[in-house]
Amino acid sequence: MAFTLWNLLEASILILNAVCVLHEERFLKNVGWGANAPVQGFGEQPSVKSQILHLVRSIRTVTRIPLIFLNTALIVIKLILG
Repeated sequence: MAFTLWNLLEASILILNAVCVLHEERFLKNVGWGANAPVQGFGEQPSVKSQILHLVRSIRTVTRIPLIFLNTALIVIKLILG
């Protein structure tokens, strides 16, 4: 199986799906990355942990609706092409 652009697109959609279904109170809280993580003060550099949390939250916010259409299109294409 060759590595193609189509495989890269499928992998990125699967990763977006995985990020979007993460539940903060069930999974991330057990790791210590819940919503009640310590807030940085004004002027302090945000830690890597808080940047990743903000990235996950923003991905969930921005890609929720487009991901529904992407998943539907991907399923239809897979059904048609095999």
